[in-house]
Amino acid sequence: MNKLYIPALFLSLMLIAGACGSSSSSSITNVVVPEWILNTPVDDDYFFGTGNTTSRDMSLAVTKSATEARIEIAQQIEVKMSGMQRRFQEEVGLGENSELLDQFTNAYKAVADETLVGSRIINQEIRQEGSIYRAFVLVEMPVGAASEAMMQRLRENENLYTRFRATEAFRDLERELEEYRDQRNRP
Repeated sequence: MNKLYIPALFLSLMLIAGACGSSSSSSITNVVVPEWILNTPVDDDYFFGTGNTTSRDMSLAVTKSATEARIEIAQQIEVKMSGMQRRFQEEVGLGENSELLDQFTNAYKAVADETLVGSRIINQEIRQEGSIYRAFVLVEMPVGAASEAMMQRLRENENLYTRFRATEAFRDLERELEEYRDQRNRP
C-alpha cells in the first residue's frame, strides 16, 4: 500500500506545484484616453458619438471607431424619435389609427437604420500600442439632419404625412428643422 501511496502523493504535489507556478501572460495596459472621450461634448443642436477600437491596421482602427461612434449616434436618434412617437401617439390615440402608428414607427426606425447623413469626424487620435493601433474618434451629426431625414420618410407616405402635420409633434419637428436651416445659413 505504501508503494502506491508515495507515487500518488508525489504526483499530487507535482500537479499542485505546477498549477501554482504557472504565470499569467496577460497584462493590463494603462490607456491614456482623450478628454473628449471621457467628457463627450453636449450641444442641443448636435448628436455626438465616440468610438475607441484597436486594429493591426491603422485605417481599419479609425474606420471601426467611426462606425462605433455613428452607432452611438443612431441609438440617440432612436431614443429621440421614440420620445417623439410617444407624443404623437398621445395626440392621435389608438384604435382605428393603429396602422398610422405602425407606419410612424417604421419611419423613425428607418431614420436610425439608414446612413447618418451629415455626420462627420470632428476629432480623432491614433496611438500605437506595440503592433496595434488604437483609434479614438469623435463624430457629430446635426440634430436637424436627423429631423430632416424623418420628415423625408414621412413625406414618402402622404397619408401619414397629412395626419402627422396636424399634431404638436409636427410643429416641434418643423421648429427644429427651421433652427437647423437658420444655423446652416449663418456665415
